Amino acid sequence: MRLNPNTFTCEQDLCSHISIKPTGNTQYEIYAIDDKGCEASDVFTIFVAKSNKVFVPTAFTPNGDGNNDTWTIKGANKTFYPTSSISIFNRFGKLISKVDIDSQGWNGTYNGKTLPSDDYWYSIELIPADTSKPPIIKKGHFSLLRK
Repeated sequence: MRLNPNTFTCEQDLCSHISIKPTGNTQYEIYAIDDKGCEASDVFTIFVAKSNKVFVPTAFTPNGDGNNDTWTIKGANKTFYPTSSISIFNRFGKLISKVDIDSQGWNGTYNGKTLPSDDYWYSIELIPADTSKPPIIKKGHFSLLRK
């Protein structure tokens, strides 16, 4: 098997998994020959997102309609931010919830009880796996809306 660019060659069964880490958009050509001499090739492109934009919603409506039922940040997960802290507070500063970065988000409850429509505050700290990138720290508020 050959993988271009960065000419990569492997023999026998040593190539069942290949790991590449492109730093930018890169087109690769893969060429393989099986043990019977059959050949195949393909070309593919890996697109690398350069931004580290994390979206924090300003409101959510936990009414069970399947739209915006949880307060969830977008653009972050444990793969890219293995160390994270996401905390939600009420207007008096009481900790209401700690949200796991890979969870479905916060559903608007505290100790199993539905909380009322109100503004809630968040504190987010995301430490990237790529230590050359700075941590993301965000604080702000959002609205829980019920009808």
